[in-house]
Amino acid sequence: MSEFKYACPVCGQHMMCDSSQSGSVMECPTCFQKIVAPQAPADPDSKFILAGTKFTEKRIPTTPVNAAASGAAPEKMFPIAIVIVLGLVVAAVAGVVVFRGKIFKSSGSGAPTNAVAAVPGGTPKPPPPEKPPVVAPPASDANWMLTLGTNAISDAPVAGRIHGKDFIVERASFQNGSLLLRAGTKGTVEFGVFVNFGGAQPESLAGQTINVMADADKAARVQLRWKNEAGQVQKPEFTNGYAMRLEFGALANNRLPGKIYLCTPDAEKSYLVGSFNADARKPKPKPPKK
Repeated sequence: MSEFKYACPVCGQHMMCDSSQSGSVMECPTCFQKIVAPQAPADPDSKFILAGTKFTEKRIPTTPVNAAASGAAPEKMFPIAIVIVLGLVVAAVAGVVVFRGKIFKSSGSGAPTNAVAAVPGGTPKPPPPEKPPVVAPPASDANWMLTLGTNAISDAPVAGRIHGKDFIVERASFQNGSLLLRAGTKGTVEFGVFVNFGGAQPESLAGQTINVMADADKAARVQLRWKNEAGQVQKPEFTNGYAMRLEFGALANNRLPGKIYLCTPDAEKSYLVGSFNADARKPKPKPPKK
C-alpha cells in the first residue's frame, strides 16, 4: 500500500491517506467537512494533487416549520476558513480606502518625500555629506622652538597649542592691519592669535616673508586669547622674545594666503604652525552722520 496526498474540495487543505482508504469518508482538519478520498493515482510519483469529493448524506426533506419545531440547528452555509478569508479581504480593502492618501502619492503634487531630492530631468540628487568636525592634532613640545629653522612649513591648516590647549584654525582674516587666526567663525574671539602689523595693508604684505628672531628688541605685537577657568578671556601680548616666520602669498580675490610658524615665550609653550587663507576684504565705510 502506498500513501498519497489529496486536496479538500472545500478549502483546499491537503490530506494524506493510503490506497486502501480510497473511497472512504474522512473529515477535513481545517473546515471539518466530510470528504470522500479519491482513488490512488496510477503514478505514485505524480506531482499532481487529486481532489476529494464532498460527502453528502441523503436526508428526508422536512418543512421549515418542522425544522424549527424540532430545534435542529441550521446547516452551516459557509466553512469557517472561507468566512475568515472574507473578513480579512474586507478589512484590507477598508484599510486601503482609509489610508490611501498616505500610501499613494500623486506624481504631480508636492515635493518628493524621500531623502533624495529630485532635480530637473528626473535624476535624484543625493544630500550633501555632513562636514566632519574640526579636531586639532595633539600638540607636541617638539614643535616649540624659539629659533627659526630652514624646514618648509606644512601645507596643513594652522594648528598648535595656546596656553596648554590644542588649537586649530577655523577662520583666518586680515583687517585693520592685523592677521587673525581663530577658533570658531563668528562672534567675539575667545580662542586664537592676533598679529598686529601697525596698520599695514594686505597689498604691502602680499608676497613678503617676515622673520622675527627671539632676540629682537621690538617686533609686531602678538596677542594670544583664551578663556581661564572662570570663563574670562585672557589677552597677553608679546612685542619681543618670540620667534616667528610668516610667508605671505599673492593677494587675489580679497584672499591673502600664507604660512606661519610662531612660538611665544610663555610657560605653557604656545605655538602655531601651518597654512592659512585669510579673508582680506575691506570693511564697508560707515555712512556719515547726519
